[in-house]
Amino acid sequence: MQKQVTDEHKHRGYDGRFGPGLPRVSDGSLLFLMHLVAKMRTRQDGGSRIGIILNGSPLFTGGAGSGESEIRRYLLQHDMVEAIVGLPTDMFYNTGIATYVWVLSNNKPAERKGKVQLINAAGRASKMRKSLGSKRQYMTDRDIDDIVRLYGTFEETNESKIFPVEIFGYRRITVERPLRLNFAASAERLAKLDDEKAIQKLDDAEQAALKAACEQLGEQRYTNRDTFTKALINALKAEGLKVSAPLQKAILSALSERDPEADTCLDKNGNPEPDAGLRDNENVPYNESVFDYFEREVKPHVPDAWIDEEKRDELDGRIGIVGFEIPFNRHFYQFTPPRPLEEIDADLKACTDRIKQMIEGLSV
Repeated sequence: MQKQVTDEHKHRGYDGRFGPGLPRVSDGSLLFLMHLVAKMRTRQDGGSRIGIILNGSPLFTGGAGSGESEIRRYLLQHDMVEAIVGLPTDMFYNTGIATYVWVLSNNKPAERKGKVQLINAAGRASKMRKSLGSKRQYMTDRDIDDIVRLYGTFEETNESKIFPVEIFGYRRITVERPLRLNFAASAERLAKLDDEKAIQKLDDAEQAALKAACEQLGEQRYTNRDTFTKALINALKAEGLKVSAPLQKAILSALSERDPEADTCLDKNGNPEPDAGLRDNENVPYNESVFDYFEREVKPHVPDAWIDEEKRDELDGRIGIVGFEIPFNRHFYQFTPPRPLEEIDADLKACTDRIKQMIEGLSV
């Protein structure tokens, strides 16, 4: 089955069912959803509306550029997601996890075009007198009617939120920072030469000569890679050694340490070399300029950072990989302030007093 799905995606593309992408093998929810989408009538034939109950993972699983994200992107950018209804937990016999009803349409009415309605029905649950497996709750006919009415009226309430499609999109940009290293031929760093594979390939005599050359550099601390490289080459020449580029790279790796106070390492074109250890990602709202976001949110904290403009989206070619997710619970979150410290202290004191009384009672 996996091979058939993969082949259909690879060879048929958008002419098949799975053109936008493939989710991870362990979760086929979005595959089944795309299968249903493929069965919808075209707009010319009147279109279709479908509903399916899924768990929470299709809402947010998978980062920018992943199969899951690309499927959500396809559905949202083609304006197929009409509404998502969050159901109460413990509604089904074999699982108690949160579930969601996806309502999809390829022929939305005018007032719904470009918008997605989220309905939170998690609080509309009634307890069953007797559990049936994991099913401990149900929705009354009145609750169901209320939810259908919320969907039909298409208005903002505490349980119904309406968002433009773009609010669920973002661009993941890669933020780079310059590589800064110091160099020294200390005993500790010289010992690291033995761990480099390029050096391990040398015979014993060559390794001994190389270490002797490095020892000539002493323990002086260099904060500029080019300066240290020149000193290293001169020391190697003094020992009659001429090393290849991979071997020189191995030596520099062993004798270096990251140092925020050191000079920036430059590539052959004179550009700052990025430090993979400091590389980070930022998610920029879909409709916002990545450069405006970067100047406002990143630059004030790390002035030497820059955006890797080579990381571009495959579909639109713009900087940043596009991702889509639907953080359902975040849109309905209501902050509950913590209790005052005085009240908490009073409860703790009362609890401590009770424990003391119990201990005193045991000692009588």
